[in-house]
Amino acid sequence: MARIGYTLKPLDIVLVQTGADAAWGTAEYLVKGPGMTRESTLYLTERGVRVVGIDAWSWDRPLPFLAREFKEKGDPKVIWEAHFSGIEIGYCHMEKMANLAAIGRPYGFTVCCYPIKIKGASAGWCRPVAIINT
Repeated sequence: MARIGYTLKPLDIVLVQTGADAAWGTAEYLVKGPGMTRESTLYLTERGVRVVGIDAWSWDRPLPFLAREFKEKGDPKVIWEAHFSGIEIGYCHMEKMANLAAIGRPYGFTVCCYPIKIKGASAGWCRPVAIINT
């Protein structure tokens, strides 16, 4: 945040641009992108962020890395730790976003997220839209 000269405010929407969307449609997409941890997610939610998004396959670290850590440690808490941090502080995340680079700036735009209602579901998709005032 210091690099871009911005301080998080409550209810900011944070979009994480990793470049992983460039690998969409390839096997590499499933392991591309750094993903988030429990600690990094709580860092955001403790500052009042309630909606986040990432251009990678998952908000969490790629599954092969989680599986390897689980195999090494035997601790099931490493699986989807960023997802489960929402039990501590509620938040909503979007995955598999695309074209974040087209926004052209790290902040100073509005994000609207239009969810698709799915009866009886705990997750679904949305149509996120960035509104950029020039």
